[in-house]
Amino acid sequence: MEILRNFWNSPIGPKTAHFWGPAVNWGMPIAAVVDTRKAPEQISGNMTGVMCVYSALFMRFALMIQPRNLHLFVCHASNETVQLYQLSRWAKAHGFLQEQKKEEAETK
Repeated sequence: MEILRNFWNSPIGPKTAHFWGPAVNWGMPIAAVVDTRKAPEQISGNMTGVMCVYSALFMRFALMIQPRNLHLFVCHASNETVQLYQLSRWAKAHGFLQEQKKEEAETK
């Protein structure tokens, strides 16, 4: 019981936004993982790019605030990873990565 009482009363416990913010935020990376099953043509390049920037900024924010919010950091690191994967799928579907390979092959 002592462990639960300490967690309940801690500065990052369930009585604070340091706990509930990241808990609710997990919806974004979970939704992104579910979206990996969709066709790459359905991915919005603009929105995925914005989500990459957003998660990168909030990863830094999670480490700068006091007390450090590692739960929020891990949530945004997960989202950043999945969003970068989605962005690569979008880029391949629209031929951005293939053109770069063709240019490299032509210069050799």
